Amino acid sequence: QVQLVESGGGEVQVGGSLRLSCAASGLKISTYTMAWFRQAPGSEREFVAAIRWSVLGTYYANSVKGRFTISRDNAENTVSLQMNSLKPEDTALYYCAATRFGGITEDENRFNYWGQGTQVTVSS
Repeated sequence: QVQLVESGGGEVQVGGSLRLSCAASGLKISTYTMAWFRQAPGSEREFVAAIRWSVLGTYYANSVKGRFTISRDNAENTVSLQMNSLKPEDTALYYCAATRFGGITEDENRFNYWGQGTQVTVSS
């Protein structure tokens, strides 16, 4: 049974940093493209960042480019999202997701597995 479990969320002030982690079980992340999505209250879920398995590479939404960094530890079977210079508009429930699709995609329908999410709140 595949499980993705996010952790590391919390409340932080504007300009602060958080590091989210996603621990995977039941699959090897080395053979999956892993991504982070987020959903703010009253909004649709949106793509944040992805890291490919087929060829090394990362991809970011324009709104987080230069502030967020996605990384993977295949030995630990975890994916992380380092978030710096946080803004109030980054407040959302953050989800980890996995897909066997070898390319980069923002389409959440391509993702087969999802975690339950971890809440990030940025206060001013």
